[in-house]
Amino acid sequence: MSTQIEQLSTLERRFTMSIPVAAIESETESRIKRLARTVKMSGFRPGKVPVKMVASTYGPQVRSEVLSDEVNKNFGAVVEQNQLRVAGYPRIEPKADAADAANFQFTATFEVFPEVQFADLGALAIERPIVEVSDEDVNRTIETLRKQRVRYEPKDGASVDGDRVIVDFAGEIDGVAFQGGSAKDFAMVLGERRMLPEFETAAHGLTKGETKTFELTFPADYFGKDVAGKTAKFVLTAKEVSAPVLPEVDSEFAKAFGVSGGSVDALKAEVRGNLELERKRRVFQSVRDQVFRGLRTQATLEIPKALVAAEADRMVQAAIEEMKSRGGKEADAQLSPSTFEPAATDRVAMGLIVGELVRANNLQATPQQVRALLNEQAQSYEKPEQVVAWYYQDERRLSEFEAVALEQNVVDFVLTKAKVSEKVVPFAELIGQAA
Repeated sequence: MSTQIEQLSTLERRFTMSIPVAAIESETESRIKRLARTVKMSGFRPGKVPVKMVASTYGPQVRSEVLSDEVNKNFGAVVEQNQLRVAGYPRIEPKADAADAANFQFTATFEVFPEVQFADLGALAIERPIVEVSDEDVNRTIETLRKQRVRYEPKDGASVDGDRVIVDFAGEIDGVAFQGGSAKDFAMVLGERRMLPEFETAAHGLTKGETKTFELTFPADYFGKDVAGKTAKFVLTAKEVSAPVLPEVDSEFAKAFGVSGGSVDALKAEVRGNLELERKRRVFQSVRDQVFRGLRTQATLEIPKALVAAEADRMVQAAIEEMKSRGGKEADAQLSPSTFEPAATDRVAMGLIVGELVRANNLQATPQQVRALLNEQAQSYEKPEQVVAWYYQDERRLSEFEAVALEQNVVDFVLTKAKVSEKVVPFAELIGQAA
């Protein structure tokens, strides 16, 4: 006998399930008897606990589990029989006006996945960056590596940009010291702009042992609310001024970055290889973002509320975990799923859009694609084969590469339909560095 399914809205459906009371009672009794064989209770040997005592103690819980299992089984059977694509979790509720004493009756209310319709994909305009890694890009990266291994040597002259200055400072507001306004042996590198501008300016031109007094007005939106918008008077004393000394790009420098034999040419080749991987990743990211934005505007669909709610809840939990990892506590209570609903809606929409393209055009990721992506990524490690083996020890670890492969398939498919133009872009611009 088929189940009558009501259509409450475009996506929402509802049907009623009837579950015989006798079947629930019979299965509950069977489970309690099985439980009595293993349950441990004070005063009885294992397997010797009276069934009535087990039923008295665990009966309600077992009955609830049996009923839940039967509801889930019935729901799944109806869904399969009617070939429904359920989005999110159903809402199962006892039927309020049920008059059949021989049956439990429940209503199942749920949403189904929407139809996704696309306008003309040929109208999408995609600009593909054309990027080459130049010798200048390699040298710029080598220079960054040098700065990562900088050392400082004391100097007699005045401090300038790039110098490290170790200072003592003490600040007062209206003649009163304030929290966080003083420090001893505080190290700062001039030019990094990590301090407020007035502080950085005052530290310029100092020599060892020199003291300077200056005023600083904290910004109105300063994170320290007690001092925001107020003017403080600081006394700053330079205890040490040191100039940066960068390492030479030589054999020892190359060895420090794991290049066997210490070949500078080999180091540069390795740097170029890493930059090529980054270039490939950034170009794909640029094209993918354009494709996905275009798909979002081209697609017409109704988004299931259940999926949005579930995604918003996941985003809340992720945000809470992130705050806890940083030591935050009070802000947890301020997080609400409603805050994340716009972002959750976009995520769900893109998931449905991509899913429909994959389903309709057979764009699933293949094992060969996943392996190729993993091999490419593993090349940046000292022992690539061990990295690959580690991922294949647990199939779940491959999900990241499966997702990338699937995205590549979707992007490649859309590019066969869209209007694609090309634009030459410097590598430094592609990765957001100043030229």
